[in-house]
Amino acid sequence: VFSSLVARRHFHLAHGVGRSGDVAAVQPKAAGSSLMVQVANALAKDVLRLAGMRAVQAALVLPVATGMSLMLVLQQLKEEKPSARYVIWPRIDQKSCFKSILAAGLTPLVLANVLVEEDGKSGGYLKTDLTGMAALVEQYGSDSILAVMSTTSCFGPRAYDSVKKIAKLCQQWAIAHVINNAYGVQASKCVHEVELAMRTGRVDAVVQSLDKNFMVPVGGAIVCSASREVVDRVAKFYPGRASATPTLDFFITMLQMGKKGYLRLLKERKQLAVYMCEKLEALAAEEGESVLHVSHNEISFAMTLGTFCSDVIDNQEKARQLTLLGAMLFSRGVSGARVVSCLDVKTIAGHELRSFGAHYDGFPVPYVTFACALGMQLDEVDLLVTKLRKTIHEWRAKQTKAPTVPPAAPHESSQEKCSAENK
Repeated sequence: VFSSLVARRHFHLAHGVGRSGDVAAVQPKAAGSSLMVQVANALAKDVLRLAGMRAVQAALVLPVATGMSLMLVLQQLKEEKPSARYVIWPRIDQKSCFKSILAAGLTPLVLANVLVEEDGKSGGYLKTDLTGMAALVEQYGSDSILAVMSTTSCFGPRAYDSVKKIAKLCQQWAIAHVINNAYGVQASKCVHEVELAMRTGRVDAVVQSLDKNFMVPVGGAIVCSASREVVDRVAKFYPGRASATPTLDFFITMLQMGKKGYLRLLKERKQLAVYMCEKLEALAAEEGESVLHVSHNEISFAMTLGTFCSDVIDNQEKARQLTLLGAMLFSRGVSGARVVSCLDVKTIAGHELRSFGAHYDGFPVPYVTFACALGMQLDEVDLLVTKLRKTIHEWRAKQTKAPTVPPAAPHESSQEKCSAENK
């Protein structure tokens, strides 16, 4: 290695991990890296079981993030069922999981969610349309469908997919089931649902992010399964050797954090989520809004923005003003907030997703989401709510000061228009 700084940064483990035919294989020329990989994979399995996924029998740390790991899992499954070309995808408005299907050379069948509205309250929450899923299987045939890609952790007001029920249906249909558990390891309800799905139905693989669940830099993921064979096939499918960096980061962090440290972080996050929800509910009440209650989502909270721009008729202007709120929050250091206007349309590889960000066409109210993630501190929640309150007041003041000028008539001259504005 030319640079001594680079060599020290990698602890002189420059050979990477794996061999050309297996990313988990032992490389005799790199005994240190090989040993580290074996221990890291054992730690991955142990920490997932510690979190509550007791059915996990094998785990593999991959040096690619969640989306690419999902793609590798799908490609490995395609080897077993080469004639299948479709993946049923209960809609979640997050691009990487959608693109993982496309990158695997497969076609996503977008399954709309079901909106469940509470009486007398704006908004609602979204859940899996199991009837619609059965209809897709009936329409396309189980032989042409490779897998269902369900999702646990997600932005509210979407609830976790009904992975236990999906697992039973996939077992019945002889269709693979891949769970995108991106940041679900830190949520006890997510883990419990995945565990039940593994024990009672078909779950081929579960993919979770390293950075979101274990507080390491972005770049890696864990693929786990109740079947050692599935994990081994994914390891053998990976082309070439790989960077040791994500595995090394995870290895060091787990050794430093320890079992008690990780359990403490999980407990603190769960307690803090309750506190965060209470604080957001109090602020929402002050502003004439509400926090959407999603029983099966204990990480992401959505606060409605129904009174924001309620008198604005033009959708483009409404979207612009709501986007401004998000920009103001970001400029004030609130980087995790996500304002959803329910007016955006995204097209990904020819697939149009309306009301992008809301996971649903025509969600009834705009909202802003906040996540209570692993490692967050109580004072950070207090600071978030303080900044949010201040930013909302500043945003409302801007809208009050902004002049409302009617559009000029086609025959109106520019001089007449200026005169009208001055009045």
